Parts: sequence; C-alpha cells; structure tokens
Amino acid sequence: MIAGVHHIAISTPDLNRLAAFYIDVLGFEKVDWTGGWKRGNALIDEIVGLKDSSCEQVMLRAGNLFVEIFQYSSPPPRSGDPNRPVCDHGYTHFALDVTDIQAEYERMTAAGMRFHRPPVIDEEQGVAGTYGRDPDGNVIEIQEVIRPEHAFHISKAVF
Repeated sequence: MIAGVHHIAISTPDLNRLAAFYIDVLGFEKVDWTGGWKRGNALIDEIVGLKDSSCEQVMLRAGNLFVEIFQYSSPPPRSGDPNRPVCDHGYTHFALDVTDIQAEYERMTAAGMRFHRPPVIDEEQGVAGTYGRDPDGNVIEIQEVIRPEHAFHISKAVF
C-alpha cells in the first residue's frame, strides 16, 4: 500500500545554490541530515544504477514534502536543458499549495524565479495556479485552492 509521497529528488550542478533557493525563496528548511558517498560503494552503485558514482546531497523539508538535492561528481553528469518543455518525458513538475497566490507570485518573481505567466484563476475548478522554474530550470507549480470542495479535481484546470 502506498502511504503518500515522501520526497522528490533533484540533481544539480551546484548543491549550495539550489539548496539556498529552496530555503530562501520557497521557505524549505534543511533537515538535520546531509549525506552523499564516495566512489567505490558497490551497493549504492547498484541501487542508483551508475558505475563509480559519488555525490553530495542534502534533504530539505516544507510541511510533509521533502526535496532531496544531489550534486554528482562521478560519473560526470550531463547538463540539463533549463528550458526543457514540460511535455518532454521525465519529471515535469511538483506543486506547492500556497495562500495568496498573487503575493507569492510577486515575492518569488522579485527573488528571481522565472514564471511562464502570471497566475490563472480557474473559477470552475476552484483553483489558481502557474508554473515557474528554479535556478536549474526544474518546474515548480504554485497553486491556491480557492474552493476546497474541488481540491481533488485540479487535473482539469486551465493552467
């Protein structure tokens, strides 16, 4: 039985920069746990499906959502496209529930977060939302549930 989502993992070329964004801009807190591993850990290599892997990592938390950030030093990672369309296969986004979406949009924009557009209100579905990108181009949706009775029907929303 699946109990829920525990964490989302992101690989980055700059662990400190990305962690600072999630802490300073999005309000995550650093969990009292950091980690990583050195090359030569056969068990970890088997788990992650890489040969001679090594990385540093940090775990962050906002409410019941954890974000684990990895900075691999081995094998050499390929750069991601910071403007990768959300229709491409793979991770598309995760959503953060907010209150006062317009204020959050303005605050995050002032902090340097790039948004695709200002928030859209979908009166029929009872939500407002928009997509933005962290410094590596990973997509983060901010959404405000305006009508809680429709909170589980957001897949039809217009944004």
